[in-house]
Amino acid sequence: MRRSQALVGSRKGFSEPPFWANAAPLWGAPVGDREQIGNDFEAYIQAAYKENGIVFGTMLARQMLFSEARFAWRKFENGRPGLLFADDALNILEEPWPGGTTGELLSRKIQDADLAGNFYATTVDDNGNYGRAAAGPGRRIARMRPDWVTIILGSHSGNLHALDTKIIAYRYAPPSIGGAAPEAVFLLPSEVDHFSPIPDPSARFRGMSWLTPVIREIQADKAATKHKLKFFDQGATISTVVTLDKDINPDEFEDFVARFKKSTEGVDQAYKTLFLGGGADVTMNGSSMQQLEFRATQGAGETRIASAGGIHPVILGLSEGLQGSSLNEGNFNAAIRLTADKTIRPLWRMAAASMQPILKRPDGASLWYDDRDVAFLRKDSTDVAEIQSKQAATARQFTDAGYTPASVIEFLETGDLRALKHSGLYSVQLRPPGDMPEAPIDSPPKE
Repeated sequence: MRRSQALVGSRKGFSEPPFWANAAPLWGAPVGDREQIGNDFEAYIQAAYKENGIVFGTMLARQMLFSEARFAWRKFENGRPGLLFADDALNILEEPWPGGTTGELLSRKIQDADLAGNFYATTVDDNGNYGRAAAGPGRRIARMRPDWVTIILGSHSGNLHALDTKIIAYRYAPPSIGGAAPEAVFLLPSEVDHFSPIPDPSARFRGMSWLTPVIREIQADKAATKHKLKFFDQGATISTVVTLDKDINPDEFEDFVARFKKSTEGVDQAYKTLFLGGGADVTMNGSSMQQLEFRATQGAGETRIASAGGIHPVILGLSEGLQGSSLNEGNFNAAIRLTADKTIRPLWRMAAASMQPILKRPDGASLWYDDRDVAFLRKDSTDVAEIQSKQAATARQFTDAGYTPASVIEFLETGDLRALKHSGLYSVQLRPPGDMPEAPIDSPPKE
């Protein structure tokens, strides 16, 4: 039986205890028991992503960097993460759908999260099963458009503001296309990859788009771009005031205005010599974009949009990031480090955690990202190698001094000098010449 048949109209198949007897009805309950994305997904796509170059550039930079990672399992030993390893359960991430790649999956994940604050996905197979039941041939990951997903909530008391309120299910209900609406699908939390990197403070479980706080900045940037285009459309002048004789009649005035616009407005008419007669007087009220300080006005808005997206303006190549000492090697490397540590690595960490429910996880292991082959982080790799080299030199010094290797490793991990334990043996360089005892003649040679 497919998951939808098991859940629609009943509550079979849930692993949670049956506390809904005293709660509000799960399906068809008031809107207060569910959460949906907090913005118009389609409007954000059309008005921001597809119409604003700065939003597109910031999202593209996030996407290109985020999609570079790979994923592997790791186990914790004594509270510390162990080596990364892989198994067949990760094959679905390597090819999430026929012809797909990990990078394409991550691109979809970050794109939905940027525009809607949430990314949802589950697993399906060729037999029409999904969620836990999807174990047949062709098992793959299926993205669920975020504005078609509703988070269903429930609690023991029926009060959805209670402390024990939790996610009961995810409802996926796509709209109809030329016919009856398809059947809604209900999925358990353990069957859904829900990635919401920025929590919405007005909701308990959904995320928020980083575009929401900078909507006005996006509108202002679009207005500035339109104003700049209008500047060129109007003959590359900010404003022209034409004064005519006071005795001119309305018909003559209208005729003059029409002929004047035809001969002066538009880019093709820019910079031509202007000839007037009949008592007309022309005043130029501003004549260059520099007078409006467009670079400073629009550049500041661009930086605020990039900042909301967690990408340093130097990385995006914005005007405010391409001046002064910003491009010095040290400052550029600092911008890379800030972007990676503040934005990209936390996103990878949360993405790894969100994908665990749809994977067959080995006992005691958790999903983690592998960033060793990410070109953007090569400088970090150099720094790591330098740190490891210094740690190796420190370990050699302590072991030569007679401290036990295990205590030296513990010291390097914790920085606690009290962890060091001496073996009682000293390096030969610390003993006077000839102080070493001679081995018995009949002693067998050491291998």
